[in-house]
Amino acid sequence: MVDLGEARNVLGFELSRNREEKKLWITQEKYLNEILGKFNMGSCNPAKTPSSPGDRLKKSPHEQIEESMRNVPYQEAVGSLLFASQVSRPDIAHAVSSVSRFNSNPAPEHWTAVKRILRYIKGTTSMRLEYDGKKPSPILGFCDADWANDLEDRRSTTGYVFLKSGPISWATKRQPTVALSTTEAEYMSASAATQEALWLRGLCEEIQPSDAEGPTMIFIDNQGALNLALNGAYQARTKHIDIRHHFLREKVRSGQLTFRYVSSKDMVADSLTKPLDCEKFQKCISMQGLRKMTK
Repeated sequence: MVDLGEARNVLGFELSRNREEKKLWITQEKYLNEILGKFNMGSCNPAKTPSSPGDRLKKSPHEQIEESMRNVPYQEAVGSLLFASQVSRPDIAHAVSSVSRFNSNPAPEHWTAVKRILRYIKGTTSMRLEYDGKKPSPILGFCDADWANDLEDRRSTTGYVFLKSGPISWATKRQPTVALSTTEAEYMSASAATQEALWLRGLCEEIQPSDAEGPTMIFIDNQGALNLALNGAYQARTKHIDIRHHFLREKVRSGQLTFRYVSSKDMVADSLTKPLDCEKFQKCISMQGLRKMTK
């Protein structure tokens, strides 16, 4: 066995450390620059956000791929961006998820949206995830939802992120069924976050059992969903909610999880549910643990 020293490059991402400051950073600068060159976006004008506020993509009106799109490397570009969004770039996760829905029949406006993400990447290749060992913390979750934001089937979007001295898990996904209210959409988001929290608790029990002591805190910015999760208050307008989402109440009663209210302006998962304006977006990704690399 040969000791090659500290790991610095692992499967498409780079690791760097400051032992004295007890900090670790993960970045994919090299990989992202390769993507920009591969799709001829190395000289593009940078964008400040991966998507514009109010952007709502629709399916192509054509049943077959348009002639102008036949030689466009749409799926390849989306796949490349998807890898980055899952490894080190939660800031592009929602935008990439949106364009990935049109892989089978992309239209020109979808390709424009992909290039918008690449333009954002152009100006942020040095962004990195930061983990601060001097600020040990329990696992903290944040879950959010954007109600009925899909203009075609009116399904909502779930977003969640978990932090522990830095981001350790995040996701953005369309909800499987139509929610009839913001409360229902947020409650379904809390259900998805609960599943992830239970997995993370199990992982912590294997690595550092003390990290799984006490309930895992998940923050939510909807009072109706919070009351439903903590108190299980029966109401006529919520009685139709699929029973599978109510399992989170059982986890609250067992002491594994608890939920707490946080204002929308401090919701860390906000950028995982919808496009934001530049100011809100920058605040959100900073709370998620993304930092600009200083040379």
